[in-house]
Amino acid sequence: MDKLLALRMFIDTVDANGFSAAARAAGVATSSVTRMVDALESELGTVLLNRSTRQISVTEAGADYYGKARAILEAVCAADAQVSDRGEQAVGLLRVCLPVAFGRRVVAPQVQLLLARHPGLDIDITLSDEISNLLSERIDVSIRLGSILRSEDIVSRKIGQFERWLVASPDYLSANPLLTQPLDLHQHQCLKFDYGAGSLPWTLQGQDETIELEVRGRLKSNNADLLHEAVLAGAGIALLADWLVKADVENGRLVRVLEQYQVSPGQTQTTINALYLPNHRGSTRVNTFINFLEKILANAS
Repeated sequence: MDKLLALRMFIDTVDANGFSAAARAAGVATSSVTRMVDALESELGTVLLNRSTRQISVTEAGADYYGKARAILEAVCAADAQVSDRGEQAVGLLRVCLPVAFGRRVVAPQVQLLLARHPGLDIDITLSDEISNLLSERIDVSIRLGSILRSEDIVSRKIGQFERWLVASPDYLSANPLLTQPLDLHQHQCLKFDYGAGSLPWTLQGQDETIELEVRGRLKSNNADLLHEAVLAGAGIALLADWLVKADVENGRLVRVLEQYQVSPGQTQTTINALYLPNHRGSTRVNTFINFLEKILANAS
């Protein structure tokens, strides 16, 4: 009996909730799947699956064995991938986590180019503005904007730079008080990003001064796309990344204000960083994706 294949057939049967469905997914006869699971139970001397004419159910022993068998197969797949991930070509599955707006606006329009260049590469993209746990979430590379927590357990590689711009719609600006200096922001609705760590002041760095303002506004969100849509609709003044609003400023849908100042939330930096675990140093898949992003960001600047 091919033990690894038998484990796979057992796991697929549980996942598909039946022998026939597992067989269809694997492209084999139902009898082949049944024989492998029967042989596995015979070798173990225990029943893993309860059978009836219409469905299967997992026994207590089967549920315990399922978890261990899945871990074994995942470890084998990970070992195979790690060994094969040192060649010249990027092949296999790459799991990526991206900030929501950055993933949608910067990466999504270009990702087909990467897939076309590397036909052996599969990419699984998760969009989240939360900090990912690379190990527990099995993320190969995470892209983060701004300041990051430094850790010996994580490799951080700077791949780009961006600016944050204060923007508002022409209609909003024409209907509200003039905005000529930082303190004028107190007279405006400021659309705030929720960083999850309390309210951050807006820091405006000028040629001769640095001003920190506790801005006020009735709208706050943890999603940059939502704030972007709101500022386009005239809801107030937003502090957003240049890659998100540059086209709107160029075509006149938004106006950049107080552009003589460099603006950031608190002391947050303006770097774009790729984070990955130390065991991914030298990974062809990871390096291919990072190099791809570096070129996108360089061309956009």
